[in-house]
Amino acid sequence: MKKFLNYKLLLIAGVVLLGLIGLKWFSKEVSVKQIEQVEVVIDTTEIAQVHLKYGFPIEEFEVETNKVKRNQSVSTILRQYDVGYGTIDKIAKKAKKVFNVRRIKSGHEYSVLFTQDSLKTPEYFVYENTPVEYIVFDLRDTLNVFKGEKEIVKHRKQIKGSIESSLWNAMVEADSDPLLSIELSDIYAWTIDFFGIGKGDQFNIIYEESFVDDKPIHQIKVIAVNFIDHNSNNYAFAFTEGDKEGYFDEKGKSLQKAFLKAPLRYSRISSKFSNNRYHPVLKRYRAHHGVDYAAPTGTPVHTIGDGVITKRGYQKNGGGNYLSIKHNSVYSTTYMHLSRFAKSMTTGTRIKQGETIGYVGATGLATGPHLDFRVYKNGSAINPLKMESPPVSPVKEEHAARYKLEMEKLMQELNQQEAITLK
Repeated sequence: MKKFLNYKLLLIAGVVLLGLIGLKWFSKEVSVKQIEQVEVVIDTTEIAQVHLKYGFPIEEFEVETNKVKRNQSVSTILRQYDVGYGTIDKIAKKAKKVFNVRRIKSGHEYSVLFTQDSLKTPEYFVYENTPVEYIVFDLRDTLNVFKGEKEIVKHRKQIKGSIESSLWNAMVEADSDPLLSIELSDIYAWTIDFFGIGKGDQFNIIYEESFVDDKPIHQIKVIAVNFIDHNSNNYAFAFTEGDKEGYFDEKGKSLQKAFLKAPLRYSRISSKFSNNRYHPVLKRYRAHHGVDYAAPTGTPVHTIGDGVITKRGYQKNGGGNYLSIKHNSVYSTTYMHLSRFAKSMTTGTRIKQGETIGYVGATGLATGPHLDFRVYKNGSAINPLKMESPPVSPVKEEHAARYKLEMEKLMQELNQQEAITLK
C-alpha cells in the first residue's frame, strides 16, 4: 500500500511538472508571435525618400547652378562665392591628379552646394566635365577632389521611316537622333553604298538610346535593323561572341568585309569613275579612274582595309598630297588632294582598316575640297563602287543556336505592322 501511494504521488508530481513546462512553452510562443507582429509593423513603416545629386542628399544643401562663362576659370568662379585664394590654390594642387582645372570650358554647367544656415558657407563645387562625368571639389577643411558619374538610363526604341531627301533628314522627320544615320553608315559600311541611297529607300530600326537626367547624351546602340535599299532587304543584328561584338545578317554571316565601301563616313559623290571625264581645271576630257567624294576641308579620311603605306608625297601633275596603300598581293588604294597627313603616316607604316590616314583638302589640281579615291586590282584601276569584297568569319558554330534564337525574336519585332516605342 505504501508503495502504491509513492507511485501515485510521483504520477501527480509528473502531471504538475508537465503542466508548468507547457505553460512556459505556451507563454514563449505567444511572446515570439507578439515580437513577429511588431517586426511586421516596423517593416511596413514608410521611410522618407532621399534624393541624391552628385552623390549628396541634395535637400540638405542650398544649391546654386550656373554655366561657365567665357574666359572664366575655377578661381574666378570660386571667388564669386567668397572662397579664399589660399583655399583655391590648395584645391587646384589637390586636383592635379584628378582634373586639370585649366580645362574647364564655357557653356558647361556647375553647381555650388551651401550650408543651410545664415552663413551660407560653400562646401562643394561640382563641375560637369561631360554629360556623364562630374568633378567634385570638397571645399571644407578636408580639401579633396574626386570624380563621379551620373546614372545612365537606356531607353529601347523602334522607328520606321523612308528617305525623301537624305538619311539625316529622314531621322529628323522620324523624331530620332540624326546621329543614328552615322551608326547605320558604320554598320553597313561594307555592304551598302550610302552615297548612292535615294528617295524611296526605307529603314526599320530597334535601338537603345542613353539618357542622363532625362536628357539624351547622343549615345546610341543599334540592336537590329533592316535597311531596304533599292527594294532589297538588308538585315543586321548585333551579336556578342566572347568579348567581341559584331553585326550579322539573318543567315549569321558577318556584315564586315575585307574592305570598307567608302573612305569617308558620310559625304556625297561629286564625280564617278570614267574613262572620258571633262576636267574642270584643265578644261579638257581625260580619264578619271577614281571616285571623287566632296567633303569639307579637314574631314577625316580612312583606309578601307588593313595594309602598308607604300607611297606618301606630293603629285605635281594634279594629285596634290597623296597616300598609296598596299592591302595584299591583289589590291592597293590611293587617296589624293589631302590637306594634310595624319600623324605617323609614313612609308612602311602598317595601318588598320578604318584608321585615319589624312584629311580632305584641295591640294593639286582641284576646284574645291574633295577626296579623289582610287582602287587598283593587280595594278589596274577598277571602279571602287563596283568592287566586291569577301566577308569575314560568320557566327561561330558553338554560338549558332543562341544567335538563331536571338535573331528570330528581333526579326519578329522588326516585322511588326507598326513600329512603336518600346519601354
